[in-house]
Amino acid sequence: MFCMAVWLAGTFFIAIVATQNFYTIDRLLTGSPSGLFRNAVDTMKSAPTVRDMLRYLSSELNRLYFQYWNLAQLPLGILTLWLVSKLPNSKHTTWEIIAMLSISLFLMLVVTPEMLMVGRTLDFAPSDPVPAGLRTFGLLQTAYAVFSLINVVLGVLVTLWIQKSSPSQEE
Repeated sequence: MFCMAVWLAGTFFIAIVATQNFYTIDRLLTGSPSGLFRNAVDTMKSAPTVRDMLRYLSSELNRLYFQYWNLAQLPLGILTLWLVSKLPNSKHTTWEIIAMLSISLFLMLVVTPEMLMVGRTLDFAPSDPVPAGLRTFGLLQTAYAVFSLINVVLGVLVTLWIQKSSPSQEE
């Protein structure tokens, strides 16, 4: 149960962090509570350049977070699989965890590397005309999100099965 909670929480956490990194840039540029930050931005005189630099930093952090999360899911999934396989009548749930691990491997080996490569070609690319790789990047992000959502659904089902199959703790 604990392993599934960590796996599901990690998936939600990475999604929230990845999106909030970009929103935070615009929030800071439009009204940072830090006077020192506002002064630094003002001295640079070029808000688009500052925004581009901060977006680049955010992109690199997100790339790092996705890579680390992809790696972290493997031992977590293997441990979960091993623990669940010890439970009686766990064959169905074992296959769901194997599916989750397969999806995680697919994201780690296929989707994420391509997403990182295409994303780096878009760093500092002018928005007009629309960069050639933007559509591909959007499709890769969508694929990552859809497969992550499938993992969440499978994870919830596994968690419900574990909870249902656990003996009651009535005293």
